Amino acid sequence: MLQGTALGLVAAALLYFPSEGVSEAADSEYAYRPVFFPDNDWHTLNSFVDRLIPADAEGPGALEAHVPEFIDRQMNTPYGHGSEWYLRPPMMKTSAALGYQFLFTPRDIYQQGLPALHSAIMQRYGKPFHQLDAGERDRIIGEMEKGSITLSPIPSKLLFGQILKNCKEGYFADPIHGGNYEMGAWKMIGFPGARADFTDWVDRYGARYPLPPVSVGGHGVQGGV
Repeated sequence: MLQGTALGLVAAALLYFPSEGVSEAADSEYAYRPVFFPDNDWHTLNSFVDRLIPADAEGPGALEAHVPEFIDRQMNTPYGHGSEWYLRPPMMKTSAALGYQFLFTPRDIYQQGLPALHSAIMQRYGKPFHQLDAGERDRIIGEMEKGSITLSPIPSKLLFGQILKNCKEGYFADPIHGGNYEMGAWKMIGFPGARADFTDWVDRYGARYPLPPVSVGGHGVQGGV
């Protein structure tokens, strides 16, 4: 679970994907109905994040953690609309040190990128992304990470990075935002969450914190306060 990639992720990092086996949850999306994503994009997103963080014996996968719900809900926030981003030309793409250099909001990236990806997949395989086997999905995702799939107007590497970023956020964020269902990711890594008092533990270096996590809403692992 949570194996590393070149991007360097949280808690031993989130990729690279095992090439065999697909999470059963990928074919049985839970009852949440998206507000932002249309059906085709929703199926693609679910199948994509299922490969980024597949479920295993160590902890829940992205689908079990309700990561797609988190992403869908984020798209209707100021973040999704890019309300606090500087989105004026010119954009200087000469150095990574300059940061984000596109005019696309997160909503734009998904709304334009996922249909473009769907078209590219249909042209190559004759079926949509969510119907590909695990190895085929992994191959596509790996090519997107390298930017070797041509999509327009959203570069495939940009779409990959956006999904990966939001997937990590949804997996480890407080459940109040829709992801990290039942604090499964926090339980897996031993993160205590939003407990108010750690003074008894600040000098116990390397010791495992024994209490279960608590969310911002005050809910513990059993749903109590």
